[in-house]
Amino acid sequence: MSLMELTAVPAAPWRALHQRAIEPNAYYDPLWAVPVSRYARGRRDALALLASDHAEPGRLTGLMPVRWAKQALSLPVPMLVGWSGYAMLAIPPLDRDHATQAAHGLINAARNAGARALFLPGAAIEGEAFGALQDALSEQGLSFEVLRSFRRATLDATQQGDEALKSALGAKKLKELRRQRNRLEDEGPLTVEIAQTPEAVAKALEDFLWLEKQGWKGERGTGLGQDDGDTAFIRAAATALAAERRFEIIALTRNGATLASGLILRDQDRAYFFKIAMDEKAARTSPGVQLTLDLTRHLCADPTIRSADSSADGEHPMIDHVWRGRLAIADVFIPLYPRDPVAAASKQLLRARYAAIACVHAVRRYREKMS
Repeated sequence: MSLMELTAVPAAPWRALHQRAIEPNAYYDPLWAVPVSRYARGRRDALALLASDHAEPGRLTGLMPVRWAKQALSLPVPMLVGWSGYAMLAIPPLDRDHATQAAHGLINAARNAGARALFLPGAAIEGEAFGALQDALSEQGLSFEVLRSFRRATLDATQQGDEALKSALGAKKLKELRRQRNRLEDEGPLTVEIAQTPEAVAKALEDFLWLEKQGWKGERGTGLGQDDGDTAFIRAAATALAAERRFEIIALTRNGATLASGLILRDQDRAYFFKIAMDEKAARTSPGVQLTLDLTRHLCADPTIRSADSSADGEHPMIDHVWRGRLAIADVFIPLYPRDPVAAASKQLLRARYAAIACVHAVRRYREKMS
C-alpha cells in the first residue's frame, strides 16, 4: 500500500528507516510524528506516502507525511500537501543507500493515490534529501517551482560556545547582555537546569506549559497546555524521546521559579530548538535571550551535536541575531504530470491563497499600528 494513515505505519520499519535516513529530521521521527497526528489540534489524521524495497517489500526506503489539499488547505483539488510535525521542516526520510530510488517511489505513490500535484510547504531545499528528490523528478521529466522561500537561523555547534556568541553578537552587545543578566540576578542567583531523564523532563514540561500560558500565547489561547490534544501530544512525545535521551528541556531559574524554558529535540548529530517560553514580567532583562545564550554554550560543548535548527520563521527578531547560520526553507510545488492543466489550476489556487494571507497580515499590521 503506497498511501496509508500515518499512525498505521508499522513502527519497526519506520524507525529502521529513520535511523538510515540520508538526512535527519526529528519532526518525522515516529516517536514524535505519531503523537502529533493522533492528538495535536489542526494536525490530526495525517497520511503517509511510502516507498519500499522491491527485493524486500517489508523494508521501507522512503516516507512522506501528507494530507489531501481539501483537508489541509480547504482547496478542492487532487493535490497532496506535505504535513508538518508541528514544526515546519519537510525533509522526508530517504534510505541513504537508495535515496533517489526512494524518491522515485514516493512520486509514484502520490500518482497511484490519484494526486496530480505535490505541494511541500517548509521543504529544506539545500540538503541531500531534497537533492535526491530533484534527481528523481529530473529523471521523470518533471520539475518543481518555489512559491515562497526564506532562510532561518541555525547554529554551527562545532564552535566553542563563547567564541560563537562573540562572533555573532560582538563584544558591545555581549557586554549589554551581561549587564541584563546581572539585573536578573538582583533578586537571586540564576541557575541553568537541563532536564534529560523522563522524570526530570516530565516535571520541567509542566513548568514550561504553565509559563507559556502566562504570556501572549496564553492570551491568544495558542499555548501547548491550552488544548487537550496539544497537551497530550507533547507529553507523549517528550516522554518517549526522553527515554532515549533525545528530548531535553533547558530552563533558567531563580529562587526556584522558572524565568525561561526551551524544548530541545535531538536526531543524529542535530538538535532542534522547538519552542521557548519566558516570564514576560521580566521581559526588560531578556530572560529568553539569556536562555538562548546558555543553550548555545550547552550545544557547542556537546561533541555529538554538529548543528542546531532554530525551527523559527524567517527574520526572527531574536534568534537570527544569536545564531548566524542559515537554512534555506521553501514552499515547493511539484506537478506530477507534464503540462497538466489540473496541476496548473492547483498552483493558481495556491497563489491566490498566498495573496489572501498577505492581505490579512497587512490589515492586521495596519490595525495594530493604528490602535
